[in-house]
Amino acid sequence: MVIQYKGANIYYTDIGKGQTLVLLHGFLENSTMWQPFIPKLSKNNRVICIDLLGHGKTDCLGYIHTMELMAEAVEAVLKKLHIKKAFFVGHSMGGYVALAFADKNPNMLQGLCLMNSTAQPDSIERQTNRDRAIIAVKENHKRFINMSISNLFRPKNRTLFSEEIKQVKKEALLTPLQGIVAALEGMKIRKDRTYLLNNTKQKLVMIISKKDPVLDYNTLLNQVKNTSVEVVEFNDGHMSHIENKNELVNTIMHFIENK
Repeated sequence: MVIQYKGANIYYTDIGKGQTLVLLHGFLENSTMWQPFIPKLSKNNRVICIDLLGHGKTDCLGYIHTMELMAEAVEAVLKKLHIKKAFFVGHSMGGYVALAFADKNPNMLQGLCLMNSTAQPDSIERQTNRDRAIIAVKENHKRFINMSISNLFRPKNRTLFSEEIKQVKKEALLTPLQGIVAALEGMKIRKDRTYLLNNTKQKLVMIISKKDPVLDYNTLLNQVKNTSVEVVEFNDGHMSHIENKNELVNTIMHFIENK
């Protein structure tokens, strides 16, 4: 299904009935990443998957897709569907968008699960790497995607999940150049939202992977120290929906069942 927001088509799926669960994909991904989980999750819940700006079947909206702008597009979908409250699960960039949404719409938040994501902003080093990535994308976006996707997995899993990695790359290659650059620019300037981890009354869960090549395990643990955030640890890399599929679905079920 599609709605229009600021002249852009925003694509989403809406399956099942019950309390609402919103699933937000990461950078270079789209809503298809959640397909294996929908049959189980939608048995007793209403599951909404949204293609974020410049990803999947959703249009680009300018040259910088800030996390706030992406969150506004998510809000537009939920308002169109008359949804007052929802649980959110955000993978990586999807987590940044979910945090931006929670910041603006605390009353719409029933719970938030950050999956291989962080409430901290980019470090100076990371910002520099984003700028390098933008140059690399503009030079050869296919090569950039092929390299980036493989590097998200725990090294030993790159062979184990070779077929799945091919599929992830195939979906990533559908992302337009403008969408890739706009997301990189948006992630680079995102706000520090660690205060939400202390100030949000709703249930918060953080899924941390011990061998995540993107996010440092100890830094994430320190981020949630002395907060009420529930930490769930997996043993693999950044792509928990592939590397830790069974554990992930059980974690999400537990997250929405135990309010």
